[in-house]
Amino acid sequence: MNLKSERRGIHVDQSELLCKKGCGYYGNPAWQGFCSKCWREEYHKARQKQIQEDWELAERLQREEEEAYASSQSTQGAQSLTFSKFEEKKTNEKTRKVTTVKKFFTASSRAGAKKALAGKLKAEIQEAKAPSPSIHRQASIETDRVSKEFIEFIRTYQKPGQDIYKQCKLFLDTMSHKRDLSIEEQSECAQDFYQNVADRLQTRWKVPPEKVEKAMDEVEKYIMTRQYKYVFCPETTDDEKKDLAVQKRIRALHWVTPQMLCVPVSEEIPEVSDMVVKAITDIIEMDSKRVPRDKLACITKCSKHIFNAIKITKNEPASADDFLPTLIYIVLKGNPPRLQSNIQYITRFCNPSRLMTGEDGYYFTNLCCAVAFIEKLDAQSLNLSQEDFDRFMTGQTSPKKQESDSFSPDVCLGVKQMCKSLDLLSQLNERQERIVSEAKKLEKDLIDWTDGITKEVQDIVEKYPLEIKAKSQALAAIDSENVENDKLPPPLQPQVYAG
Repeated sequence: MNLKSERRGIHVDQSELLCKKGCGYYGNPAWQGFCSKCWREEYHKARQKQIQEDWELAERLQREEEEAYASSQSTQGAQSLTFSKFEEKKTNEKTRKVTTVKKFFTASSRAGAKKALAGKLKAEIQEAKAPSPSIHRQASIETDRVSKEFIEFIRTYQKPGQDIYKQCKLFLDTMSHKRDLSIEEQSECAQDFYQNVADRLQTRWKVPPEKVEKAMDEVEKYIMTRQYKYVFCPETTDDEKKDLAVQKRIRALHWVTPQMLCVPVSEEIPEVSDMVVKAITDIIEMDSKRVPRDKLACITKCSKHIFNAIKITKNEPASADDFLPTLIYIVLKGNPPRLQSNIQYITRFCNPSRLMTGEDGYYFTNLCCAVAFIEKLDAQSLNLSQEDFDRFMTGQTSPKKQESDSFSPDVCLGVKQMCKSLDLLSQLNERQERIVSEAKKLEKDLIDWTDGITKEVQDIVEKYPLEIKAKSQALAAIDSENVENDKLPPPLQPQVYAG
């Protein structure tokens, strides 16, 4: 039924003011009769369609270019597509695609919105170009792969999945306009987004906790793959400076041996040696991942290899006291690239529920402790004298290597053990000599201190000599005979009374 109302003498059909999509809301003539919500949906669909078409166009143009190049190499003089004609054809097709999309929104918004839309479409077209393989191209391929996997995943959640996707796109659009914010503020935005999405799934859509956790992992993967190049080691922070400082520090500590750190791992055992190599590989591989969860997974795999190496060496389960020194040794031996940047990236943008709980969070905390220990490592931490520590750090000398390192594999274990014992005895002898030297120095210091105190006392006695005065005469008794004063009464005499 058409309802009519008279406004300023003009009859208006209210049914004509409703949204063209039939959602029940009033439409806006500036948005071609759609309401704001429906117009955004239509805009999003058109934009996704345009991106997909541009991507297909780029792939087709690349194939044509490769075919043209192959034909020109195989048959000389054969007619082929020249570079200028190829570029002209590619430009014409791209212009036609952009024009088609622009016509869809000819009367949709203001001039500023049109310019922004054209700029976005131009950027998407440039990203969809198919040049020779490069880092940017590889990043685009990985981003596309993650996006497709994310879309396939959220389809299993039906309506909650649509809501998740909409929230993620809104978050990415918002973050694209917040590049000027500090990295801490961007981190807060990401953490708030994680919390809001998780609460939305639990409260509004009543999704079970285990499915919420899985969905949040996929959300983090999709979001951080798209945001990685903007938020990992940004120029506005000193992350790169810290990376260089840590790498320089680890290189200076190359002389540290497992014995100095009390590492309960014997690399002479082939299985243990393999575990150590795998642990080093995992901690280095962390830098190649783009998602915080994947970086945490590398840390977890490294830690499990360490536990296995300790277990094989000791023939018993490893403890936390054994794990941390071994992790420090692995970091020193592997010297992972951009270690501080990876730690900061995980701290800022990882899903807090994963970072604060579970084995991933435990192993990540131990890695942070290991890096802090390396930064503050001193002579006392390694049970060395300050002189030896300084010589090792400056490269003047290096600790004695185990003699068994130079042995061939066919040498019996008894000889190796004997050499180890001799080396330990020599180290004990050096420590004994150092203790005796320190004891003699302490004895000399005590003698010097005693002589100094004696000399100071003598100087004071000489400066302030002790004067002994003559003994004065004793005072007369009060009741003795006083010649000078006759007014005093005579002394009392005892009297006896007869009873």
